[in-house]
Amino acid sequence: MTSASPSAFELRRNYGPVPYRQALVEQEARNAAIAAGEARELVWLLEHPPVYTAGTSADAAELIDPRFEVVETGRGGRYTYHGPGQRVGYVLLDLAKRGKDVRCFVHSLEGWVIATLADFGVEAWRAEGRIGIWTRDIDGSEAKIGAIGVRIRRWVTMHGFAVNLAPDLSHFGGIVPCGIAEYGVTSLERLGIAVAPEEWDGALLAHADGFLAALGSSQCAA
Repeated sequence: MTSASPSAFELRRNYGPVPYRQALVEQEARNAAIAAGEARELVWLLEHPPVYTAGTSADAAELIDPRFEVVETGRGGRYTYHGPGQRVGYVLLDLAKRGKDVRCFVHSLEGWVIATLADFGVEAWRAEGRIGIWTRDIDGSEAKIGAIGVRIRRWVTMHGFAVNLAPDLSHFGGIVPCGIAEYGVTSLERLGIAVAPEEWDGALLAHADGFLAALGSSQCAA
């Protein structure tokens, strides 16, 4: 399902599973088209069938049980899991027109997810030295609720974020998520919050203008 966005980018939303390899091929093609000035920027919200993906820093020792397909990808980071019940956002923006600041892009992307989680009563944060979006789990421990992984090619971004709405958390047991063994993974469902993908998308898009405004702004220094 594709619809035009009223903001600066094209918006695409899928509510059935999209194979990871298919999405990767489409991202690469769109990245090249944006860089060539032949396509609009894109935000693509979707979910995947169960898959483990390996970033450029992936350590084979952290692939504990490859029970699902393992796909190598050009994004930064280590191993992560995607699957049903997780909302993935691929963000393809032309940073050549938005400040050419990769650190600011990542910071703003994190802020977009954190602001959206707050709409559902979830306090989330960045953690120094640990990639991702963190919150307090039901046992009081700190746990990851969202993953961040990006790639920049020709100043056009690829990949983005994944937020755990209601995935099977046991599926994360096949890897050391993002190479961080000492912290767990949680979800909105585990926290007792039921959020449908459509509801998540609506809340996320309500913060889209704020995300775009943060790019290249002083907010990145916060």
